[in-house]
Amino acid sequence: MFEYFKTHRGYATALLCVLLFGLGIYLGFNRRPEIERVLGVAGKETAVTTTADFTPFWKVWNIVNEKYPGAEEISGQERVYGAIQGLLDSLGDPYSEFFSPEDAKVFEEDISGSFGGIGVEIGTRDRVLTVIAPLKGTPAERAGLKSGDRIIRIDEELTTSIGVDEAVSLIRGAEGTTVRLTILREGAEEPLEISVVRDIIQIPTLDTEKRSDGIFVIKLYTFSGNSPTLFRNAIREFARAKTDKLLLDLRGNPGGYLEAAISMASWFLPEGKVVVTEDYGEEREPKVYRSRGYDVFSDALKFVILIDGGSASASEILAGAMQDHKRAIVVGEKSYGKGSVQEVVQVTPDTLLKITVAKWLTPSGAVITDTGLTPDYEVKEDEDEATDLQLERGVELLNNWQLPITN
Repeated sequence: MFEYFKTHRGYATALLCVLLFGLGIYLGFNRRPEIERVLGVAGKETAVTTTADFTPFWKVWNIVNEKYPGAEEISGQERVYGAIQGLLDSLGDPYSEFFSPEDAKVFEEDISGSFGGIGVEIGTRDRVLTVIAPLKGTPAERAGLKSGDRIIRIDEELTTSIGVDEAVSLIRGAEGTTVRLTILREGAEEPLEISVVRDIIQIPTLDTEKRSDGIFVIKLYTFSGNSPTLFRNAIREFARAKTDKLLLDLRGNPGGYLEAAISMASWFLPEGKVVVTEDYGEEREPKVYRSRGYDVFSDALKFVILIDGGSASASEILAGAMQDHKRAIVVGEKSYGKGSVQEVVQVTPDTLLKITVAKWLTPSGAVITDTGLTPDYEVKEDEDEATDLQLERGVELLNNWQLPITN
């Protein structure tokens, strides 16, 4: 009996020691500074090679916990999302964005082409939230928003400290509700306040028209997923119209899918001709996108493209390719200057990262980031004129066709 108690008392003592030791580890772990607890699990999923000192970051994290009123109301995950966006902001690139679960849903709505909002494409220029283009037939267009308008306030929220994704979230909303935008417009002495009633936005793609003077007009509003098919149908319609005068209106077109621009350019270029080049810098070979060679038009085609400050991205790629290969005369105002390439990466099942991976070059090697594409014939829009001066100039050139292009 004595041996039984002696043995089992030893077991009990050992077990108690283990429990106390384990409890000590647990309490010690949870009383450690935040930095030590995080570093203890660092590298479990993703190894990062860096010489950066993360001590200031975690020190600030702890100071926030200790001193900021209501810090407990902001989850650690929300702080991580904010830190990720801060990392991207350090790049100084307005097109690299992180999408939290809520923002990712908005992004997916954009891709689907149907959402509650006002129908305006926005970006940043000189770190100021700027209207790229209002879409045709949308509340934004009807309310009078214009390309180049700088948005300084959304309702009561100043835009100086928010990104494009947050601005989009503020502008979006239920059908029938109103959003108030305060804007700065070139030529206006005072800020303008524009109230816009939200609606269900169906992004338009293109319209066609054969004018009485024989000019066939294709108005392309966006480079969406189905735009290559619709553009092909428009080209067939143009062929049946029995005319050799084509006017492609890309004004206010904020761009879209690169593949759509390649497909459209291929109707006018022989196989193998360069449409656009993605330049990844010194670490990667450039990627060259070439015409697929549909090339259904002879040199007799008279072709004019209209652009303005709202023509961006894929619009600039298509117009730039036609201009460099002298397949079209480009008329209007300088384009927006969105000359970079973004890739969308799924970070977690419900978050996304849109990251700039390259800059793109026209076939001649021109970089248009910030500077925009310069038209062959510059024609300023005049709001006081009842007529469309840019369209009139395009029509004049088509009716008095002359190549090579001269300024």
